[in-house]
Amino acid sequence: MQTKLTLRLEEQLIEQAKSYAAQAGKSVSQVVADYFKLLTSQAVKENSSITPVTQSLRGILRESPLDEKDYKKYLEGKQSRI
Repeated sequence: MQTKLTLRLEEQLIEQAKSYAAQAGKSVSQVVADYFKLLTSQAVKENSSITPVTQSLRGILRESPLDEKDYKKYLEGKQSRI
C-alpha cells in the first residue's frame, strides 16, 4: 500500500532532485523510495563505513570496456612516475 509523504526541502534541493529524477527516468518519489531502501538494506548496515554515494557506484565499471590487465599496466606506469 502506498501512502503520501510530504517533505519540506529547500527549493534548490527540490529542483536538483527533479532534475536527477528526470535524468534517471524516474519520479522523485521513486528516487526517494530507492534511497530509503538503500539506507535500510542489510548490506548497508553491514558495510556502514561505505557512504551511500560510494555504495551507488559499486559495480559501475562491470560493463566497461576497460580490461583489468590494462588498468593494472596503467597503475604500474603511474607508480613508476612517482
